[in-house]
Amino acid sequence: MKKNLPPIFSRIRSALKRRGATQDTDDYIQEAWARLASYEREQVVLEPEAFLMKTAINLSIDAHRSRVVHGEQVVLEEVVLVDDSPPVESIVLSRERMVRLEQCLARLGEKPRDMFMAHRLDGLTYREIADQHGLSISTVEKHIAKATLQLITWMEGW
Repeated sequence: MKKNLPPIFSRIRSALKRRGATQDTDDYIQEAWARLASYEREQVVLEPEAFLMKTAINLSIDAHRSRVVHGEQVVLEEVVLVDDSPPVESIVLSRERMVRLEQCLARLGEKPRDMFMAHRLDGLTYREIADQHGLSISTVEKHIAKATLQLITWMEGW
């Protein structure tokens, strides 16, 4: 419909685009033309160009209102739905592992647990932990290693 159009169609398309109708302009023009042809069967249209312009603009306004009120319609075949969330089973198992880990951490002695948590969660170095507790680095290493081995053993199978 874009090649060798009568000047009125080009003017209508330009008017629609100025009013924000960037898509479906040809559809509005075609529908306006069909309505003019239908209307002319029973009435005399004194200014067909004005009729086409006003009808096409009204059609674009109606379509815009419909999209705003009802939302854009989407063809389901064109939509790709991706669920990035983990499966429910994984969530349940993770929660059970966390409960088990909390129980295992509670079984550790207070000093090894504090040192393990300071190193693994807080990111403190062995030197920083040793300074806080007034111990040698070697002693801190042994406490953290022992706590790690106990946790691995207790968590086995989870």
